Amino acid sequence: MTIQQVKQRYGIIGNSPAINTAVEIATQVAPTEVTVLITGENGTGKDIFPRIVHQYSKRRHKKFMAINTGAIPEGTLDSELFGHEKGSFTSAIDSRKGYFEEVEDGTIFMDEVGEMPLATQARLLRMLENGEYLRVGSSNVRNADVRVIAATNKNLVDMIRNGRFREDLFFRLNTVNIHIPPLRERGEDIELLFNYFALHFGEKYQREPVFLAEDAIPLLYKYRWPGNVRELRNLVEKLTVLVKGDMVTATVLQKNLLIPDSYLPAIINFNGAKQQTDSTPLEDPDKDMLFRMISTLGKEVAELKHMFRSVLEGRPVDLDDDLPMRNIPQRSPGYDELYAETLQEAQIVEHYQPGRPVTPLLEESLSLEKKEKELIIKALTKHNNNRKKAATELGISERTLYRKIKNYDINL
Repeated sequence: MTIQQVKQRYGIIGNSPAINTAVEIATQVAPTEVTVLITGENGTGKDIFPRIVHQYSKRRHKKFMAINTGAIPEGTLDSELFGHEKGSFTSAIDSRKGYFEEVEDGTIFMDEVGEMPLATQARLLRMLENGEYLRVGSSNVRNADVRVIAATNKNLVDMIRNGRFREDLFFRLNTVNIHIPPLRERGEDIELLFNYFALHFGEKYQREPVFLAEDAIPLLYKYRWPGNVRELRNLVEKLTVLVKGDMVTATVLQKNLLIPDSYLPAIINFNGAKQQTDSTPLEDPDKDMLFRMISTLGKEVAELKHMFRSVLEGRPVDLDDDLPMRNIPQRSPGYDELYAETLQEAQIVEHYQPGRPVTPLLEESLSLEKKEKELIIKALTKHNNNRKKAATELGISERTLYRKIKNYDINL
């Protein structure tokens, strides 16, 4: 399957090079038996990639188990992972299998592996090295054939320096690393995800999906997104429920951000320029040129908006004529005056309510269920309704195909 097909199957929205690389590595490493370490901040979607690795591995028909080692109390973690014998501790009234024994021949995903205590790390290292482990309270060596995929949001190298993580375990887990980029580094994916969640929650709550006003879009990219995709998803759901109407302005967006002062550094600090006055022109020739370029760009945008409004209102527009640009002053005035002029020229639209923008997202990358249904129909048609062959080509089990045929009400 292609990267795009994998992303559609697992609901991964976005086309940034970093996220595409992560998907590509996951599919490449899947058929092998190497251990995989997935790194990334909280909320980036690390839990999706172990399922991709398992699904395209030789173990895909065996059991897959995901556990959060950081959520299991330290005193019971060894017992949960490796099992225990009857009477090995006070509450051990019976012998019990551990996760590694339960997932024999399958794949186990260990999230938050950086929270694991050192004693458990030593047990895990032995299991990874030679497949051997001991139940708690037992001296009988057991063997497990399990593929391990680990994930962490911690800097394990720093933890090694501080004596909180075993170096040998790190190298054993980090055979292949898949790094999931934070949302702030994914460029236009931020807006794509906003629109995707807006459509999802609009359908869920039976209302028109919200959309971003023109002045809100820069704020979306400027914000650091400390909670990453999870934070963006929760924000869009909140806006869908609370916003009156369907347009989200910059003011509304800023009020609803989780950490309002968490912003990326600005390239140009407009607030810092407010000390300039008409009598104190900027003397730096580079800045002077930059400000004139900003002014020119603002005027061009203003003229284009004016022409666009003329078209909407049915007034004739001569597209062969050059845009009526004003003369650029030879010497740059004070920054406040120039910036204010730019804003004034750019905001011709104050007398009418902007319509809903066209979202260039839905037809292909957002309609996942529609796309999946189309792929299933194509596969069934290609193989003359032979569901076994169709399932093989789609990369899913026959049981899953039957369920999807029923869910999508496909009749051929």
